[in-house]
Amino acid sequence: MTDAAVRPHIHTTADGLRLTADVWPGGEGHTVLLLHGGGQTRHAWTDTARALVRHGHTAVPVDLRGHGDSGWSTDGDYELSAIAADIASLCDDFDQKPVLVGASLGGITGLMLEGAVAPGSLSALVLVDIVPRMNIVGANRVVDFMADRMEEGFADLDEVADAIAAFNPNRPRPSELSGLTKNLRQRDGRWFWHWDPAFIRAARGGSEDRQIRNPQLLTDTLQNVDVPVMLVRGRQSDLVTDTEVEEFRREFPAAEFADVAGAGHMVAGDRNDKFSEAVVNFISRLDPPNTEPSAHP
Repeated sequence: MTDAAVRPHIHTTADGLRLTADVWPGGEGHTVLLLHGGGQTRHAWTDTARALVRHGHTAVPVDLRGHGDSGWSTDGDYELSAIAADIASLCDDFDQKPVLVGASLGGITGLMLEGAVAPGSLSALVLVDIVPRMNIVGANRVVDFMADRMEEGFADLDEVADAIAAFNPNRPRPSELSGLTKNLRQRDGRWFWHWDPAFIRAARGGSEDRQIRNPQLLTDTLQNVDVPVMLVRGRQSDLVTDTEVEEFRREFPAAEFADVAGAGHMVAGDRNDKFSEAVVNFISRLDPPNTEPSAHP
């Protein structure tokens, strides 16, 4: 399959929010939803989508609410349960229960979906460098990066590239900068991240009752997930360090684990070859996909 075969998929949720996705058609394998991390877009998954298609699977990268080309919440609701409800609605568009591969925010959206909001929606869950009890120092570093220059934006793409390189030293600074525009929008001669600032304001609010800041809630929710689970960790991650991995594997011994050397929190971007290999191998061990649509209350 060539990239030209990719087709857009627009889904409108029950409350009228528009989700934008791409469908990379594969063969007779699984349908795989790819959910990006906070501040990213569906374009973060291009290389992984190609790898999945080569192995006969259909890849569906999605822009989460408030990100990329999807709609922004009119009331600033970016709780995990709201994002998970969007994806539960999207699952009904497919004739099989999808595998969900979620990076960071996308991963805990998946566990909230299958463990609380709409059990029975998925056939498997891959958590990409995210666990219920994440390292708070690493988590705050991600949020601080997203908040920096959120309001004032960047003068040019070189400033954007410098900011990304400072945040993620595991990846070489790109010499060709045009690809950065997929995650940016230009207004009044300046470049701004292409996501709703209300999302990060909520994340920085510090309220302990927010779902994303409640490790016990997330742990209990994952305990309710009754499908195969794999954790893929970037070995140099400061959000899922060895301490968090050990705790996760004690609490969820049935979960598979893959450790990607040379990668930090942005695993799929840092070492896509090893990351995609781990995901494809995990999916190959799942039961063949059924053709019953996702069903949930």
